[in-house]
Amino acid sequence: MRKPGKRRTDESSSHSVWRSYSDMMSGLLLLFVLIMAVCLMQAQRNYAEKLAEQAKNAMTQNELDAALEHISQQESELEEKTSTLAQQDVTLEEQSATLQEQASALEQLQKLLETKQLALVQKESELEGTKNTLNQRESELAEQESELADSQTKLDNANKMMADQQQKIDQIIGVKADLIQALNDEFAKNQINVDIDTQTGAILLDSNVLFSFGESELTEEGMRILDQVLPVYCHVLLGEEYSDYVAEVIIDGYTDSIGDYVSNLALSQGRAFAVAGYLLGTEGNFLNEEESRQLHSKLSANGKSMSNLKVTAEGVEDPEASRRVEIKFRLTDEEMLSELQQLMSANRVGEESARG
Repeated sequence: MRKPGKRRTDESSSHSVWRSYSDMMSGLLLLFVLIMAVCLMQAQRNYAEKLAEQAKNAMTQNELDAALEHISQQESELEEKTSTLAQQDVTLEEQSATLQEQASALEQLQKLLETKQLALVQKESELEGTKNTLNQRESELAEQESELADSQTKLDNANKMMADQQQKIDQIIGVKADLIQALNDEFAKNQINVDIDTQTGAILLDSNVLFSFGESELTEEGMRILDQVLPVYCHVLLGEEYSDYVAEVIIDGYTDSIGDYVSNLALSQGRAFAVAGYLLGTEGNFLNEEESRQLHSKLSANGKSMSNLKVTAEGVEDPEASRRVEIKFRLTDEEMLSELQQLMSANRVGEESARG
């Protein structure tokens, strides 16, 4: 029989062994769990790395396939570019040939241009000379324009003066026309048939009626005609309305071409004097004192011989018409106005020529 004290000692010792064993096993289990956890973690990490590597490999394969496809496309494009480059080489050769032709043509054009430039230099030299000539002409033209302006001013002044004179001419012409109309009216009122020249107001008296052939003494018939004509004619010319305008009362005698000029001059002069003498001898019968005074200061008689012969329509002399006495009048300043009219006509012709 064991002693109680010893049994408790053995039980304590056994209990310590089992506790140590248990602790050891717990430690081993813990180590095993730890090892398993580490292994599991390592396996998971390896699995993850493998998955990542597989994914990477798969991605690399896709990229490789894409790269191969891209390379294939690039090869196709390269073939196309190679073909295009070959065509371009052909085109380049053609263009090179064309360029050589153009270079040759350009060389010819360059030579032509040099020739043109030389001609241009000559033309410029000629142009410079022409410009100098033109400048000289312009200077001359400016002087001519200045002279023309002075001439135009003088012409304007002359035109103004002529316009004033034209007004005076028109007035005189109007007076002359009125005077001729008054003569016609007065003769018509007295029922005397007289042919009055509408332009000059002259009366033509037939010498065959006034005088015998070759004579300068008035016939009875001639004095009867003068008794009818002279009072009316002188009364109108020397009347108050027109006397201031009348400068001269003229009696002209004319002959035909028979005989010489001197004898015809004496005959025409004698006939003009005969009519003038008859007028002066009878003036008191139809003219008042003032009209007679004016007649004495204005009357003139002239012999014209065989000048200004009358001709027929065929241009042949009409002797009977050429033997005549003309009684006419001249207005104050009429000769001067006639000259002015001629001058104005000449000036108009000159102006028209200058404008043309």
